[in-house]
Amino acid sequence: MGTEKRERQKAQRAARIEAERAAEARAARIRTIRNMVLAGVAIVAVIFLMSMLSSCSSSSSDGATTASTGATASSTTGDAKGCPPKDGATTPKLDFTKAPPTCTSASKTYAAVITTTEGSVTVALDTTKTPKTVNNFVFLARWGYFDDTNLFRTEAATGIIQGGSPHTNDNSDPGPGYTIKDEGVPFPSSAYSAGALAMANSGPNSAAGQFFLLANDGGRYLGDAAQVGTGAGSYAVFGKVTKGLDVLVKISKLDDGSSAPTKDVKIQTVKITES
Repeated sequence: MGTEKRERQKAQRAARIEAERAAEARAARIRTIRNMVLAGVAIVAVIFLMSMLSSCSSSSSDGATTASTGATASSTTGDAKGCPPKDGATTPKLDFTKAPPTCTSASKTYAAVITTTEGSVTVALDTTKTPKTVNNFVFLARWGYFDDTNLFRTEAATGIIQGGSPHTNDNSDPGPGYTIKDEGVPFPSSAYSAGALAMANSGPNSAAGQFFLLANDGGRYLGDAAQVGTGAGSYAVFGKVTKGLDVLVKISKLDDGSSAPTKDVKIQTVKITES
């Protein structure tokens, strides 16, 4: 009996030891699984963080692209002041809420190349006597205001060739939405000679977008009070043709007798150069 009891006790100890080993093994497996899960979570977290960092980097890159695009856009939509791009807007702008800011420089010289369906005319702009008028013309020209518009008035006798009416292509055009003050007036009759570029108006300080060129000296009467009264010399002369006067002569001769051309004469573009 003693021997059997000892054997039973031995067996019980062995069973206990085996149970303890089994429990330890289970605990080890649980620790391993837990560690694997934690490692997996850590890996997922690292991947997530890397993805977020990559996204932020991409966003920064996109932001740089946007900023770059914004800079590019400004070359087509104008600068912070509202001045048009110097090489001209890609999309014409015809309406404004106020007179233009100063977009020209007193230290530079400006010229306008007016390309029409009858040829091109180059005009030197006078920033000395009429800087604000020149600024207005440059502003509108660079916004494409005059592009693809008609020279709707042509007079063979006076040499007057008028345009600058993108909304209606006639004298009734409402203009760009503002007016500018008369500058340098009154001008003498001699100012209205062949090749002059002047602002049209309907009274004092009403000039805006319409202008006229003179193909000959017939426009000198505009500065003669004996012929036009108190309005003499009231059209601000702000440029002089340096090339293409023959084109103006040709256009003026298209007068059909009613101060209109016998065919459409279009301004294709007005390009401004500065130096």
